[in-house]
Amino acid sequence: MGVIDRESVLAVLGRVIDPETGRDVVSQGLIQGLVVKDGNVGFSVEVDPRAGAAREPLRKACEAAVFALAGVTSVTAVLTAHRGEAPTQGHSHEHGHGHGHDHGHGHSHAPAKPAAAARPAAKPAIPGVASIVAVASGKGGVGKSTTAVNLALGLVRLGKRVGLLDADIYGPSIPRMLGIKGKPQSKDGHTLLPMRNHGLVTMSIGFLVEEDTPMIWRGPMVISALQQMLNDVEWGDLDVLVIDLPPGTGDAQLTMAQRVPLSGAVIVSTPQDIALIDARKGLNMFRKVDVPVFGIVENMSTFICPHCGETTEIFGHGGARVTAAELGCDFLGEIPLKLSIRVQSDAGVPIMIKDPDGPEARAYLAIAGEVAARLDSGAGARPAPRIIVS
Repeated sequence: MGVIDRESVLAVLGRVIDPETGRDVVSQGLIQGLVVKDGNVGFSVEVDPRAGAAREPLRKACEAAVFALAGVTSVTAVLTAHRGEAPTQGHSHEHGHGHGHDHGHGHSHAPAKPAAAARPAAKPAIPGVASIVAVASGKGGVGKSTTAVNLALGLVRLGKRVGLLDADIYGPSIPRMLGIKGKPQSKDGHTLLPMRNHGLVTMSIGFLVEEDTPMIWRGPMVISALQQMLNDVEWGDLDVLVIDLPPGTGDAQLTMAQRVPLSGAVIVSTPQDIALIDARKGLNMFRKVDVPVFGIVENMSTFICPHCGETTEIFGHGGARVTAAELGCDFLGEIPLKLSIRVQSDAGVPIMIKDPDGPEARAYLAIAGEVAARLDSGAGARPAPRIIVS
């Protein structure tokens, strides 16, 4: 079995000729976001958006060329359009080669048939998953992922069957926070088995690439990866799937909110004014796409000195509660800024597991109780999808 690296992949792609120009795809700069790990190869083929699905044969040729390399077990080849103004596009799947984190799916974008003006497309459900809750923040660095992990573990303590999806493609942190190493397996070569620890099933792009490997992917490739981690994972029967969204209100967040049947969202912020400005943006994004916001969590609410136990309001205090009241949503609770929370997250044994009866774990458990109550009461429930013929 040969050694697969970027150079060998680029060498074989350099022999794929674009029939429209007579030049190879590498010299034209069509290959972007190349990632190689343990025989799994991912990249995007950038084309003129006006070409649409007509460029699908080129994507297939690139995929086939790479898959023919000795040692390649899977290929994710995504057709993207970033050159010029893109038309309205739909999304189609076509099965290709190999199996791995992409399961051999190829992705292309073709012009979509215009939908009826007042008929939003139904969001496909995830088989076996009863409810989906997004944990979001308007900006990074507010402890969103730590909150998502401990919220999910709190729901487990409340007797729920819980999954956790790390949707932060550029900065996946869930593998480290849950202390999970290794690579997902597949029983049938099509669907990945989620990783497990601390009573959770979970999936993250971090299981498929090295921790220090940058994900230099454009938007469409990120969306494709997220859709695969949602739909091509054997989640099993879950009461709740918690999605740790990337920070901000960009394309990935908006697409997930529009395409995934979210039962509700939890917004995480510090009490600092600058963080709350962005938290408002996140909350308003969900409202614009008709996703119920369960409430706001104030993280790093007060600093607790590890030596004397004294509390200090480093980022202020109570700002998230005030913001929640101003925006007409619930305040779910506050989490202190305490050294043990950070230490345990880095160690892969979250505070909910390390000290389940401590005050920090009780704070997370209370928030999990608020979320569970809304799910159990049907808050945020959506009507069954309709089949629309146009």
